[in-house]
Order: sequence, then structure tokens, then C-alpha cells
Amino acid sequence: HSPMYFFLSNLSFVDLCYSSAIVPKMLVNFLSENKSISYYGCALQFYFFCAFADTESFILAAMAYDRYVAICNPLLYTVVMSRGICIWLIVLSYIGGNMSSLVHTIFAFILKYCDKNVINHFFCDLPPLLKLSCTDTSVNEWLLSTYGSSVEIICFIIIITSYAFILHSVFKIRSSGGRKKSFSTCASHLISVAIYQGTLLFIYSRPSYLYSPNIDKFISVFYTIIIPVLNPLIYSLRN
Repeated sequence: HSPMYFFLSNLSFVDLCYSSAIVPKMLVNFLSENKSISYYGCALQFYFFCAFADTESFILAAMAYDRYVAICNPLLYTVVMSRGICIWLIVLSYIGGNMSSLVHTIFAFILKYCDKNVINHFFCDLPPLLKLSCTDTSVNEWLLSTYGSSVEIICFIIIITSYAFILHSVFKIRSSGGRKKSFSTCASHLISVAIYQGTLLFIYSRPSYLYSPNIDKFISVFYTIIIPVLNPLIYSLRN
């Protein structure tokens, strides 16, 4: 069980970090009359939010692979999911998340922003920032809909593929108790993935003309506040 708990500890850390990048400043703005953020503060907030959000997607994909090895190749589990490999998977998750965030942050903050400076959101997210730019944002929109979405889609494909093999192996188990145990092992992870990546894909995979500020603000509450709170509950209930 130690590899899964190693991934869970990093998932909890990432949840804490990307909520901390948003919630403290959001609460200050709600409770004070001065609802503002500096240019560089906005850039840092966006960078850390994007970095930890993408890192979480990579960690969820690594956890799906861990479940695949545990159920489909249990005799090789301790070899395949050795401590060294688990550490490398986590390191690559952090590198991938930060590289993705760096690309979006650089291209977002080399844009020119004119007189309009009111962000129609409760934090510095990319779609409302692009609305404030007085220069061409087609490159940013392309990056968001292709490069940005591809990160989530690739992670989602890894997860779906892992669970397809898991289902194939589970249905070979003759004992109903064995099947139930295997399903319960994966249920918490599937719930977390469905809620988290479902909302992210909805927000960032749409064409820009379908952007709706009020709906997006409501949905953003799920992956910035509610999901980090729910994740510990989801996994602890399974255990």
C-alpha cells in the first residue's frame, strides 16, 4: 500500500498548495473594500494555480497506473512500483505541471493590457485575463484549447486505458468478493478523477465564444475549493 499512500500524500500537498494560491487573496477581497491585486501578484497567482492544477492531473494519472499494476500484475507490484519509480513519477508530475504553467504564464503576460483592469473572476484565471487584452489573443486561445487541453486529455487517456485493463482483469475474477474488493480499491480514485478533470475539461476545452463568466466562476469553485476539501474525505471513506 505504500506507493498509493505516497501518491496520496503528494496529492494532498498539491491540493493544499493550489487552494492556498487562490483562497487567501480571495477571502481578503471579499472582506475588504479594496478588491485589487498587483500585476506581478496576478502573474504569480496564475502561475502557481496552473502549475499545481496540472501537477494534480499528472499525479492522478500516476495513481491510475499504480492501481493498474496492483490489480493486473500483483506479483510484480513491488518491483514495478519501487520507491525509486514512484519518486520519479512524482518528480515528472511536478516538472510537467510547472512547464505547462510557465508556457501559459509567459504568453499571457507578454500581452498588452490597456485601460480595462477589472477581472471578472475571483482570481487571475486565463480566460478572463484574455478578455482584458487589447492585443491579439489568438495564440493564447490556441495554446489553451490545444496545448492546455492536451495535458488533461493525455492524463485522462492514461487513466481510462488503465481502468480498461483493470476492468478486463476484474471480470476474470470468479469470486464476487474479489471483484467487489477490486472495484472498491479503484472507486475513490475514479470519483476524484471524474469531478476534477470533468470540470477542468469543461472550463478550458471550449472555444472562446462559449466562455460564460458567471457559469465559469461558479464551476471554478468546485476545482479550487470543494475538490481539495472532498479529496481527503473520498479517499478516507474508501479506507
